[in-house]
Amino acid sequence: MSENVAYDLGEDRSILLVDDDEPFLKRLARAMEKRGFDVEMADSVAGGKAIASGRPPAYAVVDLRLGDGNGLDVVETLRERRPESRIVVLTGYGAIATAVAAVKIGATDYLSKPADADDVVKALLAKDDDLPPPPDNPMSADRVRWEHIQRVYELCDRNVSETARRLNMHRRTLQRILAKRSPK
Repeated sequence: MSENVAYDLGEDRSILLVDDDEPFLKRLARAMEKRGFDVEMADSVAGGKAIASGRPPAYAVVDLRLGDGNGLDVVETLRERRPESRIVVLTGYGAIATAVAAVKIGATDYLSKPADADDVVKALLAKDDDLPPPPDNPMSADRVRWEHIQRVYELCDRNVSETARRLNMHRRTLQRILAKRSPK
């Protein structure tokens, strides 16, 4: 699919995009506008909840981890205000537990970053009994591992010893991994 394909979005084309990664948020907003959505953006849980409370959209794409909290709070607010809305939760650090939590709270689907606009639209418009197709270019297992290590490293304030302890990994092994470039 591409941005020139016409989508059946229904009468209400409103979509809320919530992500604290500003360049990603702007790129996704432009791509969704090209696909026919009326986009509103927020870069925080507070901003997303304010929009979801005041003008609940028909569609939403919410990042799981935001600077001021958890994106699932936005999902809950939107579910309360507009139960029929279609919500996709995005995350760069996916885990089965968070995917289950997102779906239980009311997310329609759960996608790992990097997800392109076509993947997001497919997830938003999928029928309840449809299984989404596998991604065209999934991250390799090495890349997923590297992303997870980087995330824990950042959460530990770039402290190698603390990161190694939390990952149950030898400190020298972690240092070698951190010194290498990211896998493809």
